[in-house]
Amino acid sequence: MYLKTLNLRQFRNYQDQKVEFTAAKTILVGNNAQGKSNLLEAVELLATLRSHRMTRDRDLVQEGEAIAQIDATLERQTGVSDLTLTLRRNGRRSVALNGESIRRQMDFLGVLNAVQFSSLDLDLVRGGPEGRRNWLDTLLIQLEPVYAHILQQYNHVLRQRNAFLKKTQDSALDTEQSELAVWDAQLATTGTRVIRRRDRAIQRLAPIATTWHGSISGSTEVLQIKYIPNIPLEDNQPEEVQQAFLAKIQQRAVAEMHQGTTLVGPHRDEIELTINQTPARQYGSQGQQRTLVLALKLAELQLIEEVVKEPPLLLLDDVLAELDLSRQNQLLDAIQDRFQTLITTTHLGSFDSQWLNSSQIILVKAGELTIKN
Repeated sequence: MYLKTLNLRQFRNYQDQKVEFTAAKTILVGNNAQGKSNLLEAVELLATLRSHRMTRDRDLVQEGEAIAQIDATLERQTGVSDLTLTLRRNGRRSVALNGESIRRQMDFLGVLNAVQFSSLDLDLVRGGPEGRRNWLDTLLIQLEPVYAHILQQYNHVLRQRNAFLKKTQDSALDTEQSELAVWDAQLATTGTRVIRRRDRAIQRLAPIATTWHGSISGSTEVLQIKYIPNIPLEDNQPEEVQQAFLAKIQQRAVAEMHQGTTLVGPHRDEIELTINQTPARQYGSQGQQRTLVLALKLAELQLIEEVVKEPPLLLLDDVLAELDLSRQNQLLDAIQDRFQTLITTTHLGSFDSQWLNSSQIILVKAGELTIKN
């Protein structure tokens, strides 16, 4: 797939900027806080309808404006598509494909696929489990767009159940118990769908990441990725998972009532990363942790390509500065011209002349783009 054009209107610090991509690799150069990452974020939003930097749409709309719009033209083996995402400061976002509004946003997902790798991703190893869950969920949305709907359903039930637990905290009336049983059943049904898909995704991703990690580390280290669901997972069959889910809810019922919150479910899952059988966050240097994240990202690219049958876009946000020379070379060698790549950097010193000669270079200054010949 190839992103041909991108037009940003009143998005972040872009008033109205259109760019046409003319090479497989585009390097966005500029000082910090000029808008390089904002441009990559716009592409990420078109791919996943999520931003790993912001949770509220209002923060993406330019100050003093009511709406922001991202338009793109994408070429795939199946043909050319025009994508539009409209963000509103005070209202719901909307999406359109080839000029036609799409009611279910899920149908917009999967048109553009992209893998984002930014310096924030280094927290995948060092940070808490929530970051790893978000990373896996974002990948799953691209592998299986219906997952966005499944996750939304689960989070909706979770919020309702939490509100109910809070309201009835430390109370044990029979009527409340029977209403809670209804929420339990819904939580187990929607949660089971999340657990089974997360489990399947890790089963597919783990061997690919292990192979990449061995290649980058010169086979000196062995990476293992394990999905540790909050529900004991003997078998990935829906009935078994659901029964285990309900049994665990029964076990934690008293604690949940006392704390007024849901203690059971995929919102408490962990993805365990180990190197040579030691937890990666406790293991080794920043360099080794970076090798791990690089292996994860290359595995994401490969898995998405296998599933959608086309190479996704690669968005590299200021990561070359975070990687030493040998890891930079590993990454640049893996990319070649196989993936359309957008890279942000503050200077061009990290690239050899061959890369620079085959790349489109765009200068970014205060939300304005200038193509450098």
